[in-house]
This record gives sequence, structure tokens and C-alpha cells, in this order.
Amino acid sequence: MESIKEYLKKHFYVGAALLIGIVTAFLAVINPFYALDAYLTDKLYTKLTGTDSDIIIIGVDEETLAEYGNFNLWSREKSAELLEYLHEDETNCPAVVGLDFMFIDSYDEEVDARLAKAAALYDGQVVLGTNVVYRGALETDEKGKMYYNTEKITDIETAYPELTKESAHGYTNVGIAKDGCVRYTSNVIRVPDELKDSEKGLADDYHDSFALAVCRKAYEAEHGDVMPDSAIPVTDKSGQYQFFFSGKEGEFQHVSMKAVLAGEVPHEAFRDKIVLVGAYAPGFQDSYRAAIDRDSSMYGVEIHANIVQAIMSHKTMVPIARMILALITAVIVIAFLIFAKKKKLSVILITSALLAVIYIFAGRLAAQGKFSSGTKAGLFMPCVYILLFLILADIYFVIEKYVLERIRRKATLDVFKKYVAPEVVDNLSKTGNFELHLGGEKRNVAVLFVDIRGFTPLSEGLPPEKVVAILNEYLKLTTTSILNHKGTLDKFIGDATMAVFNAPFDQEDYIYQAVAAAWDIKAGSRELGERLYKEFGKQVGFGVGVNCGEAVVGNIGCDFRMDYTAIGDTVNTAARLESNAKAEQILISEDVYQALQGRIQATPVGEIPLKGKSNKIMVYSVDSIEGEVASDEV
Repeated sequence: MESIKEYLKKHFYVGAALLIGIVTAFLAVINPFYALDAYLTDKLYTKLTGTDSDIIIIGVDEETLAEYGNFNLWSREKSAELLEYLHEDETNCPAVVGLDFMFIDSYDEEVDARLAKAAALYDGQVVLGTNVVYRGALETDEKGKMYYNTEKITDIETAYPELTKESAHGYTNVGIAKDGCVRYTSNVIRVPDELKDSEKGLADDYHDSFALAVCRKAYEAEHGDVMPDSAIPVTDKSGQYQFFFSGKEGEFQHVSMKAVLAGEVPHEAFRDKIVLVGAYAPGFQDSYRAAIDRDSSMYGVEIHANIVQAIMSHKTMVPIARMILALITAVIVIAFLIFAKKKKLSVILITSALLAVIYIFAGRLAAQGKFSSGTKAGLFMPCVYILLFLILADIYFVIEKYVLERIRRKATLDVFKKYVAPEVVDNLSKTGNFELHLGGEKRNVAVLFVDIRGFTPLSEGLPPEKVVAILNEYLKLTTTSILNHKGTLDKFIGDATMAVFNAPFDQEDYIYQAVAAAWDIKAGSRELGERLYKEFGKQVGFGVGVNCGEAVVGNIGCDFRMDYTAIGDTVNTAARLESNAKAEQILISEDVYQALQGRIQATPVGEIPLKGKSNKIMVYSVDSIEGEVASDEV
């Protein structure tokens, strides 16, 4: 039965993927990185489609102010004159005129009357600006708990009654998002009961925005009917929606109010157009940072022009439902993590890049209303959280599959140098031209066993630390000789050593290298043996056995403890040869002798029985080998 520890280890990654998916989905829903997400979506989802030629801005610009002076001293008179001029040629009248100004209270009876009379010429097709005043106030919620309402509407400033009767109106307040940019707006506000006033045009429950009021009048002029609810932008629960900008600062068709009043702009230029009149000079302090271009400011009348075009062309969007957003985010995150678990790094990076592109492309389609059902509004999907997740996931997998793998590989190679010749390991590290097989494989190998003769009598009369020191000197000699001939140090067995040649890597002339290593051990043991005899009066030496043939080599053991070793009859025979060798003797099998004929000198020992084998085998004692085989390091 699977233990709890094994179960947790097996399912930890899936659990972690689920947790990361839930956390990412939660972040996407609450949107704590609003400013960053807004910046990305402004760049990725929005696209300028060009301004509508049916919308014209008449700007009170610096040229106009230079001509007429202080705006407050002439605004009503010149506004009346402008409306009169635009209506002089009835066949070329605008469809609607929106005055992005507030004519609050009476100013001059004669001038006020003239402006009201000029507005009456348009049969209600003039839209005036109003201002909604928000002041915080203490209120009581449904549970009787006191709270401070920062969105409390305390006043709605409208035009003087005579002008209000002849015009439509809408609030011109510009909504600024948390990052300081304009990208959201609303259709209406609810008029508090205490502020309802028919003389101020606030008899209804709701009060339109300036842009929506202009659009209603434009629709009526074109279709001769009331604008249907289906043409009004869909909003979120807070009553807001995000609109797409059609043009940047200065891109809407605009003319100077001075030029119009001077008759320099023909009436035909305004025929059936939506004419918006507003501040177009820095002195009015009516400019804002638009989401489409954060490097410059946009006048309020230009923002209203963008909203009007967005309403009329259905270029608006609302946030996608939270549960759907959470589900989409969680599925993407969890699926990617599970998919990437056992994939190559290159596949992970390519997949994450494709996923990011697909998500952004889907986000753009959603913003354009391609996935909307029953409405013409687009759906806004935050993208920063998916993109951040993919970036962090890529970094994690790069570290896990590349950096950590390189660290693990280096550590493995450093340890491996203790078993295999360092120059072989260094070469493999540079080329990467090797593959270690888990489990076993059959290979033709040469196996060397070496043991100390006379070590037990020597150690009986010595202190433990001296015994260990002597043993370490012998093992250093055997290890150095083996590694100098590219052998793999398999294991130490007490005072014996086992080595394998031609495993785990292919090795040239491996049988000769095994015998050469044995010869180096024999040569090095003489000096050490003589020194120990003089010091302790005990004679010691090495007995070596070498065999070659097929063996099973590989990682043998269990998942928490394994050794790289060789097993089989070839190994057993080498061990039996070593146990029959006398001090200073190297015994080799018939197979080794035949493989090295002409390269070594060996004396036939004859056929001898070996423990565990039913048949005797022919054994040879090595007398010399060709070439310079004694190592300078020994």
C-alpha cells in the first residue's frame, strides 16, 4: 500500500500546480497590479481606427482668446453668435451642437436671452454641459452601520433656466482611473431625490453624460426616432464601461472659434455634423492624460469626441465575468504547469510564447466584441497576470532544467572523477558525448581485482590510526594506477580494490589498459613494501587478477541507494584469479592472454580450479608488458 509520504511526493507537483493556478486566478480577479495591467492592455488591446469625419471640434483656442480676451467676459455672447452663425444656412446646419461649457446662473439678461433664443433655433438639438459635484458625507448602510461615502452627489450644476428649457444637457465630468489616465466613463448618474428640479432639467431619475446626450440627439437627427436602449453602451456593475480612443490629441477635425465667427469656415463644413465646442487652450486647465497616449495631454472636448465616436461605433467594453476570468486563468496556468513538467526547456519556452500570443490575440478579439453574446460591447480580460505567470514559469524552468541541471551535472562529474580518470570526465563534460543508462546493459569489459597480501599480520601489532594510514597509501596506489589507465574504480572491499575498464564509456585498448594498470600496481608496491618491511619487519605485497569478457554493468540497487558496478561470470572469474595470486603476482585468464599476445610476456601457470566454477581454466602470470607502462605518478 502506498505510504502517505510516497503519495505526497507523487502528487506534490500537481497540488502545487493547482495552488498556483488558484492564486493566479485570484490575482486576476482582484487585479492588484491595475496600473501595470492597464498599461499593457492599453498597448495590446486598443488600436486607433481613425477619427470620424462627421465629428468636428470648434475650439476656443489661443487664437480665439487673443482676439476676444478673457473668456468669462464674452463666452455667452460669442456662444450665441456661434449658434446663430451655424444656423444661418438652414440647409447646412449641424445635426447637433454640443457646448462643453456650463452657463450657470444668470449673467446678463440681454445676453442670456440671446443665447437661449439661439439655442431654440435648433429645436432641442443643442446639448449643454453640466457638472456633478461629489462631496464626501457620512451615511448609514442597510445594516445601520455608519460609513463615509466619497461618491455622494451633493449638487448638479446646470445652465440657467431659460437656456435649460431650450437645450438638452449632460454631465461633463471626466472619470480618471487609478493610474491617472482616462479610459472609463459612464452613461448616466442617478439623481438624488433632494436634487430633482424640473427647472434645472433634473426631473428624471437619471441624468445622461454629455457624450450620451450628444449621441441621443445625433441619433434622433439621423433616424427621426429616440435612440434605443440597444444602442447605449453596456456597463459593468458599477455603471461604467471602457471606451476605445479613435484618435490622439489633435487628431479630430478641429477649427478655431475665431475663424468660424470671422466667416472663414464655410457653412457646408458643418452640414449634418456633430459639432462639439470646447476649451482648446492650456489656460482652461481642461486637459487630461488619455490612456491611448500618456506622453501628451488631451483636451476635455477631445475626450468627449472620442466617447461619442465610441458610443456610435460600439467601440466599448466591460470586464469579463469574474468567475469566467478565474476559470480561464486557472485552467491555463494548471494545464501549462502539468504539460511542462516533463518537457524539454525549448518546448516549454516555445509553448509559453505561443500561449502568450494566443491569449493576447484572444483578448483583442474579446475586446472587439467577438465573444460577446446579445450585446455589442467587448469584453476586457486582464493580461498581466497570465504574462507574469508565463515569465516566472519560464524563469523557474530555466533554473530547474538548465542552471540546476548544470549544477547537478557538475557535482556528479566532480564525484565521478573519483571513480573515472579526471581527463576522461573533463572531456565528457566539454563534449557532452555520453549517456549513462539507468539499470543494466551488457558490455565487453576487463575487470581487475587487487588485494593486499600479509596485511592482516601487519595490522595486528599496530595502532588503528597507523593501520588506516598504511591502508590509505595502498589504496591511493591502486586508485592512481587504475585512473591513470582510464579505468573506472568500482569499489573498495576492505583492503581489496575492484576496477572495470570499458565501462561506463567505450575505451580503446581497454584489456591492455587493465593489465598495464595491474603492472603499475605491482611496480609501485615494491617500494612501499620495502619501506614497511624495514619499519615493521613484516613483508606485504599485492595479488592481482585480471579477466575480460561480457558482463552486466549499470546502476544496481534501489531508488534510494544504488551503485554503479559490474556483475556476472567475468567479474567472478577476475575475483577468483586475484584470490589465487601470490604477492607481487598478476594472474590473467586465457581470454586476456589471447587478446594481448605479442604485447605482454606471461608464464603459463596451468589449469587451476576456481571456486564456484565446475571446469578448470588456463591461467597465466604476467612477467612484463610492452611500452612504458609504469606511471611517473606512482
